[in-house]
Amino acid sequence: MSIRLHDSLTRSLRELQPAQPDGVFRFYNCGPTVYAPAHIGNFRTFVVNDVLRRLLDLEFPGKVKHVRNLTDVDDKTIKRARDEGRPLAAVTKQWTDKFHADCDALNCLRPHVEPTATGHIREQIDMIDVLMKKGNAYRAADGSVYFKVSSFDGYGALSRVKERELDVGSALAGKSQAVDADEKEDGSDFALWKAHKVDDGVNSWNSPWGTGRPGWHIECSAMSKKHLGDTIDLHSGGVDLLFPHHENEIAQSECCNGTQFSHHWYHSEHLLVDGKKMSKSLGNLYTLDDLKAKGFSPMALRYALLAGHPRKQLNFTLESLHAAESALKKLQVICTVLHDPKYRVATATPAPSRLNEVLDQLRDDLNTPAALGALFKIGHEISCGIGGGPTDADAATLDQCLGVLGLEAIKLATPKSAVPDEVTALADKRWAAKQAKDWAAADALRKELAAAGWSMLDGKDGYKLEPLKK
Repeated sequence: MSIRLHDSLTRSLRELQPAQPDGVFRFYNCGPTVYAPAHIGNFRTFVVNDVLRRLLDLEFPGKVKHVRNLTDVDDKTIKRARDEGRPLAAVTKQWTDKFHADCDALNCLRPHVEPTATGHIREQIDMIDVLMKKGNAYRAADGSVYFKVSSFDGYGALSRVKERELDVGSALAGKSQAVDADEKEDGSDFALWKAHKVDDGVNSWNSPWGTGRPGWHIECSAMSKKHLGDTIDLHSGGVDLLFPHHENEIAQSECCNGTQFSHHWYHSEHLLVDGKKMSKSLGNLYTLDDLKAKGFSPMALRYALLAGHPRKQLNFTLESLHAAESALKKLQVICTVLHDPKYRVATATPAPSRLNEVLDQLRDDLNTPAALGALFKIGHEISCGIGGGPTDADAATLDQCLGVLGLEAIKLATPKSAVPDEVTALADKRWAAKQAKDWAAADALRKELAAAGWSMLDGKDGYKLEPLKK
């Protein structure tokens, strides 16, 4: 089964395949603005993209090139540097390092290339120059350069902006782009180059249009072009970036390069907290450090962020983290049983594992909740010997499933030295049966434990083994 993913442009499920003759799958996703710690809403998008990247690696081994940018110059980063009296580079390095540390804790793979806006000023100027020469951009009186939205007939196809009556030149379209500047010919035009202002301090670069800095949207187009080429296979990000950021990327890239920018677009939905949008004023904006201070593990957060379909809003609660911690413990038990050679069943002819259903659910529009459900259901059946005990294929496929979900860091339950390995394996199987409410299997395994001379005491989140008194 090939990967089929919802395409935000066509509003349909489409198969993912590399378009270039070299067979390399070119994948770009928008990264963070490094001026403060990323919050868990940001990390929902990054964790979802990480699962997508891992699934692509499984589908096209050695043939995936993943690029994710870092926005290290914009109004927010400059303001933080000015407020703190520090160089821009020092501020952005601090928060880049923090972002990387949080990603590592959440077991997110690093992209193959992680370019920065300040490291690609030349590339951005070159693109703007082409757009100026083609008549898609103009220079305002203050030296800023704007993209002329009316010059691109395809504007609005991704976001259906025109269907929502945000026509070029309308007051509402102008409002959405108002952050860019005041001297535009049309309210819907957006900044490619921002002329230097006093508040920018030393953070400016020379260009054919005077000193200044690039606008926000042009950086992704320029970095994608340099590292992946004029056309990419997949562009992803949070739904909040769909308009205007991704709409603007399409316009400037296709006008500059004269070809389709991306074959596929994928957007993950918003994360709610306790049923409400995250905000500092509501006190429901969490960072990873906030949750760690409450005693939760990064892996529990990763699991909780994958518990809902990426294209649907997910309501996050602290209770969901408790549920995630419990689920991870149950998964540890399944891992222990399936990897125990004592319970491995030899097969006359190799057969695919039933756990392949987990991977198929992920290939079907990245359905993470269905994949997790299949992992627990089938994993429990195999660990309890329902339909046959664990095979070599089951153990190998389990590792693949955990790898794609990014849960491979889960440690297998370690038997206590005083308890024989075979007794611990029996206890693990009984615990798995109990969690699945398979009471008949649980009772039978308890009797086996008693016959071996051991008593199993059940707790809320685990069990304890004690030798029976003689």
